[in-house]
Amino acid sequence: MATKLAAIIVLAAFLAGPAACEGASICFNGWMRLPTFNPRLCARGPRVNRWQRGASPAGLGLSYGYYDNRRSTSYCPRAEGIVRGAVREAVAANPGIGAGLIRLFFHDCFVRGCDASVLLTTTNSKNSDTEREGPPNKNSLRGFEVIDAAKAAIEAACPSRVSCADIVAFSARDASYFLSNRRINVPMPGGRYDGRESFANETDQLPGPFSNVTELQASFAAKGLTFNEMVTLSGAHTIGRASCRFFSSRFPEMEPAFAAKLRAQCNGNDNTNVNQDDVTPDVLDKQYYRNVIDRKVLFTSDAVLNSMETMTQVIENANRAGTWERKFEKAMKNMGKIGIKTRGDQGTEIRKVCSRVNN
Repeated sequence: MATKLAAIIVLAAFLAGPAACEGASICFNGWMRLPTFNPRLCARGPRVNRWQRGASPAGLGLSYGYYDNRRSTSYCPRAEGIVRGAVREAVAANPGIGAGLIRLFFHDCFVRGCDASVLLTTTNSKNSDTEREGPPNKNSLRGFEVIDAAKAAIEAACPSRVSCADIVAFSARDASYFLSNRRINVPMPGGRYDGRESFANETDQLPGPFSNVTELQASFAAKGLTFNEMVTLSGAHTIGRASCRFFSSRFPEMEPAFAAKLRAQCNGNDNTNVNQDDVTPDVLDKQYYRNVIDRKVLFTSDAVLNSMETMTQVIENANRAGTWERKFEKAMKNMGKIGIKTRGDQGTEIRKVCSRVNN
């Protein structure tokens, strides 16, 4: 049994892809700490500080009202309304799905850019070990049914004109709008095309719940996003739920009463899910930053924002009405420009079904 468990752990390390190393026996990618007997499983990535980052996402080829141009082959004036209707219905039934749609957008854009690669189950290279199977995503992503419903309705109205990548982006925008009680309205352009490949081992690019400030910054900087945008986008943890296995080791570091409540909820079961924000769990708001200050957050990646490097922003976001919301709108827009593919780029298409490439 022990041999079998060790084999599973080593396999998981391979699936997680390159990671940062801590000593000779610990491999760390921000999502899990894996014991391993092979240091080669860990590859040190480049050190990136807040002033060293990739070029800011340009978003060339994107435009607002992209599907409203009557002279364009992409003309589909009902597209954004169809998406908004699907998201409105889903969020009204279950706010957690809205949180899932925002996370789906984030996990798409950070791997291969905003090209809906996160939705694929089969690819151009016939690969079935897609991003959905990667450690940060497997059995945790939500909202696929909302994307599929919107896509089916759009295909009925405007066949082969609206990309799945744009539907993911519009869904995140609309989920933000409804979950914030209409206080957040992300200006989200359209024009993305869909990619045709997706690989589980590339999900190691995603920052994880065990990441520290340096690791968080490196992940965001690699995508051209700023230190401030990293702090801003972390605020999305004010909604959604999380598994106890990602934070149960932090109980001694939390505010005592909050930790005691979580201990009772988890009840020794690492697979139990709890609200990420205990105060306003279904509202996308600035409460997250008050929780950071009060030591009432779940993940290491949340707690580390209570530091000298980030505290000025955290306090401003917590105390100034409307400040975080406006920052969040801009950061979401910029994230939606990461690594986009547009008409004419090699290896792109408008998928007919979002989970598989066209024949």
